Amino acid sequence: MERKGIVVAGTLTLDVTPVFDSQKKAKSVDEVFVPGKVVHMDGIDIHPGGATSNTGLGLKVLGADVRIVGKIGKDEFGDIVYRYYDKFGAAEDLIIDEKTATSYSIALTPPGIDRIFLHDPCAGNTFRKEDIDPALYKTAQIFHYGYPPVSRMLYLNGGAECIAMLKEAKEAGIATSVDMCAVDPECESGKEDWKDIMRRMAPYVDFFEPSIEELMFYLDREKYNRLYEAAENGDMIGLLDMERDVRPLAEMLVEWGAGVVLVKCGYRGLYMAASDGERLRAIGGDLKLDEADWAGARVFERSYVPEKVLSGTGAGDTTIAAFLYAVTLGYSRSRCIQLAAATGASCVEAYDALGGLKSFEELEKKIDAGWAKQ
Repeated sequence: MERKGIVVAGTLTLDVTPVFDSQKKAKSVDEVFVPGKVVHMDGIDIHPGGATSNTGLGLKVLGADVRIVGKIGKDEFGDIVYRYYDKFGAAEDLIIDEKTATSYSIALTPPGIDRIFLHDPCAGNTFRKEDIDPALYKTAQIFHYGYPPVSRMLYLNGGAECIAMLKEAKEAGIATSVDMCAVDPECESGKEDWKDIMRRMAPYVDFFEPSIEELMFYLDREKYNRLYEAAENGDMIGLLDMERDVRPLAEMLVEWGAGVVLVKCGYRGLYMAASDGERLRAIGGDLKLDEADWAGARVFERSYVPEKVLSGTGAGDTTIAAFLYAVTLGYSRSRCIQLAAATGASCVEAYDALGGLKSFEELEKKIDAGWAKQ
């Protein structure tokens, strides 16, 4: 049987995003959030978010064959999510759990400073390996799981359930993909030994796509804290040196057994590190990466300049969607990374994760015409 498509599972939330005046850029958090101050807004955007919505529905918009497995509650937020997914023809694999509430996030995105999220995982905390039909592993090319750090049943006991899930998927012959997410260092997940979890997880991950902030938080907390304190408005991206700060962490994942590591570095771009040919040949899903093109590659791809910046919501997730879809279509390594970076730049041009997305055909025309880079 020919394998086709991508399975996306993981965190599913309802994102509530108050819209700030895009012309008023703040220099600090304190300038916006002052006790007793009334902040006038410019509307509100309500849409499903999380990895399943941003990456999964992003794949739908890009034209991929995708099955999306996420969990919601039987409540008002769940009704909104279900109707939205149904509109995209993607509701068939949603799990409705009457014993829990639908996860939600309130995204605060004042222009000029980094985003702030108020997040309640709710249903996401109950997601476990058994929620995924193993039959999906046997027919698709890639299985992507988003945000293990906010899936409580997966990260407990040293990540045993998450590792078992990925191992099961690998043994079924599908290629695996994992995206991480930020957590409060004082919460239960933030206190887990994620360096050890990721070390044991890596051999079962063909495509690892964390952001540099997440990667540094989990693998080098001391450096993360130092850079965060030194950064203006908490934006450490501008302080990063790709060779000194990013490459060693990507190398660590490759040395632990990951196939391809794609590190999202915000407005700076993407850093990719690929394993050797033997590991790449072990990638499932009948994907055949050209070893001469991919094996041992170490590449930094600068971001493209968007026409406007309205919100960063979903930019990293849709970047992953484009990268994985391009891999399934057999694009070259450089084109896969270019399309990923171009999709991230397009995403920020809308308030939601999907409104700014463009087809690969349109993106390639802009790239080949000399689309300016950061």
